[in-house]
Amino acid sequence: MSGTGRFAVQLTRQAQRDLERLFDFVLERELSRPGGDLGLAQEALDAILQGLALLERFPFTCRKAASSPFLRELVIPFASTGYVALFEIEKEGQVVVAAVRHQREDDWR
Repeated sequence: MSGTGRFAVQLTRQAQRDLERLFDFVLERELSRPGGDLGLAQEALDAILQGLALLERFPFTCRKAASSPFLRELVIPFASTGYVALFEIEKEGQVVVAAVRHQREDDWR
């Protein structure tokens, strides 16, 4: 996942699995509800991907996740809550997304 921005954004395998897990969670939840919105899972995934695209240009605007200035969290609003992406700004021009979780999940696994 890279673009015309200053930073190339890469997802680790864990982050890719997290996206699949989050998509599946929303889809299964909506399937179990009478009149559930089956498009909501795709909307959530789209919101996450749009949020991650911001990292191509503005990774240093995100909050620090540790004492290191390079380990940060991106808050991605969605519906009444949202998601959080843990990422590291690595060598010049590269951002690596390590994990993505829902804001109501306990913490990073």
